[in-house]
Amino acid sequence: MFSFSTPSVYQSSKCFVTYGIMSHLESEQVPSKGKPWSALLGQDFVHKVDLILPEELLQLVKDRITGNPSRAPVFYKVIMKLGQILEGDFFTEYIKIGNIMMLSEGKVDFENVFSLKDGLLTMYLDKETYERAGLVGKPHGVKGKRGLKPRWIVQFNLRSPSMLHGKKGFDRLAYACKNVLNAPVTWLFHNLSNTPVPDPLLRHYPTKYTSHPGLTEDISAKVPLLKPPPTILESHNRLDLDEFATDIYEWLSLIRLESPRVNVSDTVDPYLSGYAIPGNPEDIQEGKLCRISWQGFISPKWTQRILADAILALPSKSWFSLSVTSFARGIIGDSADCTILRPPSSPGEYFLWDIRRHD
Repeated sequence: MFSFSTPSVYQSSKCFVTYGIMSHLESEQVPSKGKPWSALLGQDFVHKVDLILPEELLQLVKDRITGNPSRAPVFYKVIMKLGQILEGDFFTEYIKIGNIMMLSEGKVDFENVFSLKDGLLTMYLDKETYERAGLVGKPHGVKGKRGLKPRWIVQFNLRSPSMLHGKKGFDRLAYACKNVLNAPVTWLFHNLSNTPVPDPLLRHYPTKYTSHPGLTEDISAKVPLLKPPPTILESHNRLDLDEFATDIYEWLSLIRLESPRVNVSDTVDPYLSGYAIPGNPEDIQEGKLCRISWQGFISPKWTQRILADAILALPSKSWFSLSVTSFARGIIGDSADCTILRPPSSPGEYFLWDIRRHD
């Protein structure tokens, strides 16, 4: 029996699992290097954040994180042409001086999609648009796939000193925006720096959104052993650790999905669902959990701060989980995901599931 690859220009996502110890955390200075911090900052455009913890700790989170409405992420939806990003005060104040994130609507598999982050403009173009634009890019995806339209990716560092009017490379980009990439596009916009006065965004009539936290309380769940058994750590058995990590990640995912399979009262016929709470039956406990969720267009820097606040707010021996999911960029709906678990009675230790898509 032969194994044929999936007819897609993209490879399947991969999950990297890490079990380690965090460096010391201070409230005034949040780490940016080393795991799990680098994994959070490595996300591009965050769409959803889930914080799962025992319900008896909910008030501590409200006092430090959700109790202040000004801490909720704010973003905008705006209709602009690509060329308008490169013009006037918007280009100077938001890109050359400030720092913004922007993402256009569409799927990179078959539509022209644009993104802007850290001054890097990325364009996913079909072959016809790429050739008409006259820009220099590289093929996007796996070669040798018949029946699939070729895609191209073009990138410009707009913060480069050469990205100014009158420079050859910038003028070529401006020409392509004026004559080819000139259709109005719906964007998501998030400002990471101080808002300039007057605000160049206002002339495009943006719609403001605030990602208020959503709270799901009173989750009566069967809770497995969330800390790896000492025998696995002492024996350095990677296969057993991977199996344990897979089981816990599946359980956390079911909590996020509000699946009835993890409920204490679940009595589903095993013929319909073969799922069982992982671990030995004597290690499984019943507990009350809660889930706090934010959804919108969120900066990875904000998720880094949420993780730090959760660590500082909660008792060192309590467990919690923080999951961060990026926007799905392809037609199949795959997205990058980062989940961090601090096991119970394990100050400083963490599990990290870093799921990376290949696009």
